[in-house]
Amino acid sequence: MGKTTLTRSLERKLLVQRLFRQHYSEMIHLARTLLYTDEEAEDVVQDVFVRLMELDILPMAEKTRAYLLTAVRNGCMNRIKQKSVTEQVKNLYSVETDTDSHNTAEHLATIDAIHDYAERHLKEPHRTIFRLRFEEDLKLKDIAQRLNMNLKTVFKYLSQSIQSVQNHFRN
Repeated sequence: MGKTTLTRSLERKLLVQRLFRQHYSEMIHLARTLLYTDEEAEDVVQDVFVRLMELDILPMAEKTRAYLLTAVRNGCMNRIKQKSVTEQVKNLYSVETDTDSHNTAEHLATIDAIHDYAERHLKEPHRTIFRLRFEEDLKLKDIAQRLNMNLKTVFKYLSQSIQSVQNHFRN
């Protein structure tokens, strides 16, 4: 490695470290808000910085914050899309999965309670989006197409619905 390459590599590393110090708290807050778990939020934010280290080009200084927050949002959306319905319910409602029939019955009762709550308390279009995602197992993109909505809007409504359900069952 020549001196120029080594210098560029060191400068890049220092710049990414500075960006990390400046934006980490806001990025992790956004990821936690969207994913509801610290571990997954930290993974998404870490992935953003790893990709940033691997890129040959950094975002323009005045657009860095927007770039980083968009990357976190996209990473979170990808995580959500990859999860199965069972994983989402397990992670959102901290239901232990056990082969014991008592725990299975509790698990099914919790799912029924969530469904009933969603049907009675969520307003439209929240209820329809929640139903399409969790009952029909549609991806957000497919829900957006079916309802002729923007993907970001579907994501926002689904996040609000999940937050409402979580608040109800945690209280």
